[in-house]
Amino acid sequence: MADLLASSLVLVPQIGVEFLDRAPPGIFVRFGVDLFFVTLLVRGIYYRHYGRSDLFLTLFSFNLSIFLITYLMNQVEMTIGAAFGLFAVFSMLRYRTDTISAKDMTYIFLVISLGLIMAVGQLSWIGLAVIGGALTLVVHLLESSWLIRREQAQRVLYEKISLINADSRDELIADLRDRTGLKVHRVDVDEIDFLRDAARLTVYYFE
Repeated sequence: MADLLASSLVLVPQIGVEFLDRAPPGIFVRFGVDLFFVTLLVRGIYYRHYGRSDLFLTLFSFNLSIFLITYLMNQVEMTIGAAFGLFAVFSMLRYRTDTISAKDMTYIFLVISLGLIMAVGQLSWIGLAVIGGALTLVVHLLESSWLIRREQAQRVLYEKISLINADSRDELIADLRDRTGLKVHRVDVDEIDFLRDAARLTVYYFE
């Protein structure tokens, strides 16, 4: 048992050195650029605005997997059958829309796109850094209030059913502002329950 452990400790560094020698040229530079911008996108923008860390594993794993697969596949010639097989495998990876919001799906798409660009982009690391910087800058501007005021939506259960009609819309908005403390500017009536004298509303307000 001790001999096996000793041989394993000797073999691991040899495998690491062999991998470094046989690794495709430029993969570590591209990976470093990719890791920097995906960290900036996820930790600097996504977490700052939404405060969620439960998707960190998903976002980073998707980016890393797509980067490694596409970079290594780009080093060899692929047949049409292999390409369609790879597409079929990825087509089975999907998320249900009732558990993942549209914004979360957008960030998943962004990290996948970033991994693809950094893996197969025919540019130097400076060009890739410019593209990554432009992508993160655009996302930052869209998430901020510099270009347009951010509108938020929230669903509420409302019991004053007498204010649901269109003629009392101003009174309804004023009552929602007083109760929620939000700057509500418009309301959608999603569902009316006349048996319970209640309605489900979607209120829209600016941050």
